Amino acid sequence: LPLSLMTALFLLQYTDKEEVVLWMNTVGPYHNRQETYKYFSLPFCVGTKKTISHYHETLGEALQGVELEFSGLDITFKEEVMQTTYCDIELDKPKRDAFVYAIKNHYWYQMYIDDLPIWGIVGEADENGEDHYLWTYKKLEIGYNGNRIVDVNLTSEGKVKLVPNTRIPMSYSVKWKKSDVKFEDRFDKYLDPSFFQHRIHWFSIFNSFMMVIFLVGLVSMILMRTLRKDYARYSKEEEMDDMDRDLGDEYGWKQVHGDVFRPSSHPLIFSSLVGSGCQIFSVSLIVIILAMIEDLYTERGSMLSTAIFVYAATSPVNGYFGGSLYAKQGGRRWIKQMFIGAFLIPAMVCGTAFFINFIAIYYHASRAIPFGTMVAVCCICFFVILPLNLVGTILGRNLSGQPNFPCRVNAVPRPIPEKKWFMEPAVIVCLGGILPFGSIFIEMYFIFTSFWAYKIYYVYGFMMLVLVILCIVTVCVTIVCTYFLLNAEDYRWQWTSFLSAASTAVYVYMYSFYYYFFKTKMYGLFQTSFYFGYMAVFSTALGIMCGEYKKTKSLLRDVTIHSTHDSIRFMILISRFDSQFFFFFTK
Repeated sequence: LPLSLMTALFLLQYTDKEEVVLWMNTVGPYHNRQETYKYFSLPFCVGTKKTISHYHETLGEALQGVELEFSGLDITFKEEVMQTTYCDIELDKPKRDAFVYAIKNHYWYQMYIDDLPIWGIVGEADENGEDHYLWTYKKLEIGYNGNRIVDVNLTSEGKVKLVPNTRIPMSYSVKWKKSDVKFEDRFDKYLDPSFFQHRIHWFSIFNSFMMVIFLVGLVSMILMRTLRKDYARYSKEEEMDDMDRDLGDEYGWKQVHGDVFRPSSHPLIFSSLVGSGCQIFSVSLIVIILAMIEDLYTERGSMLSTAIFVYAATSPVNGYFGGSLYAKQGGRRWIKQMFIGAFLIPAMVCGTAFFINFIAIYYHASRAIPFGTMVAVCCICFFVILPLNLVGTILGRNLSGQPNFPCRVNAVPRPIPEKKWFMEPAVIVCLGGILPFGSIFIEMYFIFTSFWAYKIYYVYGFMMLVLVILCIVTVCVTIVCTYFLLNAEDYRWQWTSFLSAASTAVYVYMYSFYYYFFKTKMYGLFQTSFYFGYMAVFSTALGIMCGEYKKTKSLLRDVTIHSTHDSIRFMILISRFDSQFFFFFTK
């Protein structure tokens, strides 16, 4: 069994009449599950039983705004409770206004019993919207299989009109029933197979797969035929004497052999982005595999906690590839590069989170990150991520940081000739992200819906397949973009290739605008800033992952170039880390 289930088998077992805790979590508008507040921020009353101080079990729960507070209700295993009043609400005008506001905005609340989530609605309004009613009776029906809880249902009853200066009694009841549901299957009721496994989802995957086959075939056929013509022309030129060759009209990628290994502009930033992209890809791959093996959605905050742990553990990947690339490009400020590479993604995420945190504090939302959690995140960055990144940087510089270019780089850069408008790097960058985005935008809808609506994403096999498709499509697109650029005698291929793949993130962020205005009912400063802030972080991380490299050695292979002075053989290899596919230009 997965680790979470093995743990649950030992920890989530009860004996007869043992205490069962009902935790009150958060309350918030139904149309935005991310805007949540403490349950008792509304003037609900607490049961008479001795309270248990709320706590956070994991770092992921703290970051996700999980606020567990004891309800004060007396519940024991297999002991039924008839309808019992546990407290009274003295409804003055401020409390009534708070409940009315919550009812008008369709507030729901969330509770937990034995880690099983329960949702209930605060109240409802009449048809005219003039009178508002509060649900006062929580009717709990708990299913058990042996000595484990496998099912929980809540029925809200006892509708009471909200009238100022009245007393409203709050009551509850508990009914126990046997269930045939197995403990490891108790979360299946929260899943929605009709949504995630709908034929549209399957059709989108099939459509993307056919796009991959088409692109791979198209790239192979066009480039191989084009390169065959190039090699035939160069072979014919080799048979000429020196005079005829000097008078010949050389053009294309053969002309840039002395400049193609020239370091990219801003190599420190470039290598830091490459290293961060390698780490993000590693984290994505590992987390998806773990989610496929173990049902991470069954535990609160487990997905976020796992992602943070894996990101910290894979920091040497960032240092290794970023440090080795920076050393190959002749960079000497390797300590500065290490710091930038180590803190590039954490600074982006933490900066956005802290900005939104100020808004959450102003709104008194549960999403406000506690100060202790901030300190914990900073400690992870300084005492885990930075040292591991330093180890990776040292290994990368020593093991693969020596330039091994097969030809000498020209001392003076050759001028870049004028070319057609569609061969300009800016145009190539803008067009490069269209096909990768087209291969994933259907899956983006399901991911967005699971994060911004009440859906639990569990089809991680689909996500893995989409990741593979994205990698293949991105490789094919960047190969074509890089070849066209070099064939136009423009050797500035590093940033162009990186940005042409990373531009996928721009289209994803543009799609997030469409999703916000047409698929959600969010409103207000907090919801808007939360949505677009974290969508910007997601899109940026996706762009860095799509644009990263494993190695930037070369672009053409086994080409013989003759000049009046010497004969040079050099090899250039396109290497993409996105999917670990390597494309060789060969004879």
